[in-house]
Amino acid sequence: MATSLTFKVLRRAPELIAPAKPTPRELKPLSDIDDQEGLRFHIPVIQFYKYNPFVNGKDPVKVIREAVAQTLVSYYPFAGRLREGPNRKLMVDCTGEGVLFIEADADVTLEQFGDALQPPFPGLEELLFDVPGSAGVLNCPLLLIQVTRLKCGGFIFALRLNHTMSDAAGLVQFMSAVGELARGLRAPTVPPVWERHVLNARDPPRVTCTHHEYDEVADTKNTIIPLDDMSHRSFFFGPQEVSAIRRILPQHLRRCSAFEILTACLFRCRTIALQPDPNEEMRIICIVNARSKINPPLPAGYYGNGFAFPVAITTAEKLSKNPLGFALELVRKAKNDVNDEYMRSLADLMVIKGRPHFAVVRSYLVSDVTRAGFGDVDFGWGKPVYGGPAKGGVGAIPGVASFYIPFRNKKGEEGIVVPVCLPAPAMARFVEELEKTLKGENEMVAAESNTSFITSAL
Repeated sequence: MATSLTFKVLRRAPELIAPAKPTPRELKPLSDIDDQEGLRFHIPVIQFYKYNPFVNGKDPVKVIREAVAQTLVSYYPFAGRLREGPNRKLMVDCTGEGVLFIEADADVTLEQFGDALQPPFPGLEELLFDVPGSAGVLNCPLLLIQVTRLKCGGFIFALRLNHTMSDAAGLVQFMSAVGELARGLRAPTVPPVWERHVLNARDPPRVTCTHHEYDEVADTKNTIIPLDDMSHRSFFFGPQEVSAIRRILPQHLRRCSAFEILTACLFRCRTIALQPDPNEEMRIICIVNARSKINPPLPAGYYGNGFAFPVAITTAEKLSKNPLGFALELVRKAKNDVNDEYMRSLADLMVIKGRPHFAVVRSYLVSDVTRAGFGDVDFGWGKPVYGGPAKGGVGAIPGVASFYIPFRNKKGEEGIVVPVCLPAPAMARFVEELEKTLKGENEMVAAESNTSFITSAL
């Protein structure tokens, strides 16, 4: 990844894209899952598209601008603004004002970004410009889109979403609809479904499950990660790396999913790298897609947030001194906690406790977007060479989250790239710990392996 790359971006003045036809003026409440404090932030996504010689003279800016206006006719809440009502309840005022759109040109080619297109991307703040006054949660545009033409004929589509409106699946559904209309379809193949009431609290609300993710945790030892001197790196895990980690697990845990194995590995390595007090409580938060776990399942076309934040908790000492299998068992249990009753209880907790933020003290959050479909979004130029989160560490509290992003390395191996954000000294220890794990040096069974992983540093 060419992280030393510098280039100039010439941007036109930001404009508001309104729906192409009149849309209903109404107030639409978000669900009691959507408007929790931990989702009240904007999340950046970026897609890189190659020049396509078969697309004759079409301008991606013009095509996408028109397709966005058409898509907003059915997705009209995105063209509105969030308001806050009693008890911190969020609702969309469907004003039809529109989404922010920026047309831009960059004096760089896709090739100059290098073979390994992965976060952190050079010049991201130029490719997804933060329009002054646009980044508030309330009374601000819910989407910001920038389309940047490249010298080679390719382009970059970058987007910033108010996370209370949609999760990854919901956002990809919207982006795919824009793609379909850009390619000439008359309407999206998956019609959008609002129906946010299906994830509202019961009446009366009653918390029936344990939700340690929303514990009030005091930061007694000032362990919230500082935001200065942060190091951003991406780590690639292909079949070779995942197999190397599997080999050091006990037999009965070797059939666990790659997500579970990677999460346990990263949680353990990150904890060791941060050097917390041995008795400190450490937390791993797994984003679990609950769309199919709800009874009845969320309807096809639902584009709200349909996930939970289950957490596993242990002490730093237990995590670092036990074999990796210990962390893996914790991750598996947390994931398996999520079912229909859990989601109902979660919505009830939000209403009872005033929509709190999940606990971030000594927490690490992982979100798997490998199946979200960012890599399939096609505006008529084919699939992107990279599609997905623009960086790690984003959130209402930065530095806490990592995404698992589908990725193909230079050798053509399919795998997962994970952006990690840590203070610089901890990052050096994290790299060392991860290398030890991949070589099997941390376990009783030394599974010798000459695996390597790609890193890209900013």
